[in-house]
Amino acid sequence: MATSPIDNFLGRGDALSRLQAHAGRLLRLQRQLSELLPDYMASACKVANLKEDELVILVDSQGLAVKLRQAVPSLLVDFARIGVLLRDIKVKVAVREYRQAPPPVPQRHVSDTTRSGLDTLAASLPADSPLAKALQRFVKQAG
Repeated sequence: MATSPIDNFLGRGDALSRLQAHAGRLLRLQRQLSELLPDYMASACKVANLKEDELVILVDSQGLAVKLRQAVPSLLVDFARIGVLLRDIKVKVAVREYRQAPPPVPQRHVSDTTRSGLDTLAASLPADSPLAKALQRFVKQAG
């Protein structure tokens, strides 16, 4: 596998090389976790961190977190079987950022009489007038 310029940069400093090694361990643990779990759980569980010998896993829902917590003892045995010795596995629910949908854009309805009056007013103003341009845009958007 060829190294990329970012790999060369990360491998230079002591702190950066430790960070690169830690990220590599997390990726390997993620692959191993995905192989150990059923498909429906594997896609919703992400390895978040490894602190000493304690693995932290983020899950998408509280229900899945309960199931995974029940499976922790067997996961510890399964990880030990493949050579990863862990003291504990912490399961946390990933908090999703909730954003309300933006309010719908109000539709402007202007009567024909008002539209023609605004057109007349815009035409009576100088051509480079900001007010004339704003009135023309308003009439165009109001339909």
